[in-house]
Amino acid sequence: MLNTLKKLFGFGPKVNYVDLILQGAIVLDVRSKGEYAGEHIKGSINIPVDTLSNNLSKLKDKNQPIITCCASGMRSASAKSILKSNGFTKVYNGGGWSSLLNKIS
Repeated sequence: MLNTLKKLFGFGPKVNYVDLILQGAIVLDVRSKGEYAGEHIKGSINIPVDTLSNNLSKLKDKNQPIITCCASGMRSASAKSILKSNGFTKVYNGGGWSSLLNKIS
């Protein structure tokens, strides 16, 4: 029960995003195309969260680590949920893209 509460409120083990990138993780930016065009993490893939369900085929390997990001972390949390419910096994919510960039740079 306590572990479930910790996980729910984000008090679980810290994610090492650099290690995930080194393991071949995809950075999936789920902001709008316009937001993505403004600035983004180099090498990231842009699939807006509202079109993600229809574009899952662009993500070939369901066992490859995927780090979702957006502007604040809300859309990336939704994207994580969509991916997990469609059988993707290693999905991490990276939160806001600029914060994630600081963690992996």
